[in-house]
Amino acid sequence: MEPKDTIPDGPAEPPVQVEAQVQAVEPPAPAPVVAPVTEPVVEPAPVPVAVAEPAVEPAPAPVAESGAPATPGKPRPRGRTTLLIAAAAVLGIAGGTAVGYGVQADRAPTPLPALSQPNLAYPAKALPAGKVPDPLPVSQDRQRKTEGDLRELLVSKPSGARNARFPFRTKGWMSLDAYAREFKSEDYMFETLAEADVRRIAAANWLQGQYRGVGIRLVQFRSGAELGASDHANNQLDYMPYAKEGAGNAGDPIKGSGNGRYFLYKAVNKPGYLPVYQARAIAQRGDVMLDITIFDTAPISKKDIRTLAERQLERL
Repeated sequence: MEPKDTIPDGPAEPPVQVEAQVQAVEPPAPAPVVAPVTEPVVEPAPVPVAVAEPAVEPAPAPVAESGAPATPGKPRPRGRTTLLIAAAAVLGIAGGTAVGYGVQADRAPTPLPALSQPNLAYPAKALPAGKVPDPLPVSQDRQRKTEGDLRELLVSKPSGARNARFPFRTKGWMSLDAYAREFKSEDYMFETLAEADVRRIAAANWLQGQYRGVGIRLVQFRSGAELGASDHANNQLDYMPYAKEGAGNAGDPIKGSGNGRYFLYKAVNKPGYLPVYQARAIAQRGDVMLDITIFDTAPISKKDIRTLAERQLERL
């Protein structure tokens, strides 16, 4: 809108900035009656308008391998690169193996030397008859004793003793199942000894006096990775100190044995029966484990079981 013809003498007032919030304007004073002067009407300055920034078009959504746009904000699946590297490594190894095998297959075979070679015997020449060394004595090679008839190593029964079925006739040899039946857990004992590779068992039984019975068992094991004789002796010695299954005491050592011990049991008394006394000796030497048992209705002295165990151990 243009200003009116009446222009005041003074300079024009600067335009007034109009803020967003409208301030209260006092009404203009009434003009004098004599000579009313009309003030120039000043147009309000244009209100600044916030100019919106140009809209940025969103980037096109990524397109998946299948052709459909990927879901915005969904992270890229991990492990794909690792999977590709692993697959490439596997293919490389397989390919290299196949190529190497093909190269080796195409080569001519290398001839092997003959199995029969001269000068392989030791010594190269046989020694004269006078210079052949004597075999080791039994004191240095105890295996010579146990390689023969094991029954010959059993101690002979004392004078006045008679053969007995203790608990049944054995004729010098005892089968593994018969030996296992002498234990409470016969199934477990049979399996354990079979796995330990028992070779043979020599046995002797006799009766002394009216009720005393003596039984000797020589259990021999085959040589191998298992220490059958030592393990069997130690397994029997482990439970002997307990009263429920063993003698209830630690026993006494057998002279000349590294692990051998002999034990005296407490008497078993039942109404209507004679008391039962028992003694046992366990030891091991080389691949043979010895097990001696004495039963009687009268007390058994330590000397009886110790002497018998020492005599048997000396023969091994």
